[in-house]
Amino acid sequence: MPLGLLWLGLSLLGALHTRAQDSTPSLIPAPPLFRVPLQPNFQPDQFQGKWYIVGLAGNAFKKEEQGQFKMYTTTYELKEDRSYNVTSTLLRDGRCVHWIRTFVPSSRPGQFTLGNIKGFPGVQSYTVQVATTNYNQFAMVYFKKVYKNQEYFKTTLYGRTKELTPQLKENFIHFAKSLGLTDEYILFPVPIDQCIDDQ
Repeated sequence: MPLGLLWLGLSLLGALHTRAQDSTPSLIPAPPLFRVPLQPNFQPDQFQGKWYIVGLAGNAFKKEEQGQFKMYTTTYELKEDRSYNVTSTLLRDGRCVHWIRTFVPSSRPGQFTLGNIKGFPGVQSYTVQVATTNYNQFAMVYFKKVYKNQEYFKTTLYGRTKELTPQLKENFIHFAKSLGLTDEYILFPVPIDQCIDDQ
């Protein structure tokens, strides 16, 4: 009898261990940067200004959260040293929240790293790359972050307006899938007026 209980206990322990492993998210691996397009002849002055986040895809998002994702904005302000002051404005818990950081240009035009990375505990590296843009209508931007030894990546579809053409949205879905993401990791935030139209 005690031996039977021991086996039962070990079986339960094994099942719990397996379940614990299953609940640890296994992230879709980030593609190497050389596989991500880079906007040719990137024009920093034309890229600055306010962008609406029309589409979002990444290895830490799930489509079932789509209704919870409200549209937000990101504004790029070019500084004299060619870096950007980047301000994201979002509605959170009924309040307007502003998140400010600096993107420092790398040796490749259109690619940036996070300035003052030490101010972001746990972040080991952070790369931003403008994959494609026509500056006055849309942009697709790739972000890769290593946080506590985990690689996270996302791509955003920026619009100068809240609505973009179905063709641009299709192009964005195609781009996200080329990075290894599937439909369940691609979402389109719900347009709102609060906060994001106040700038």
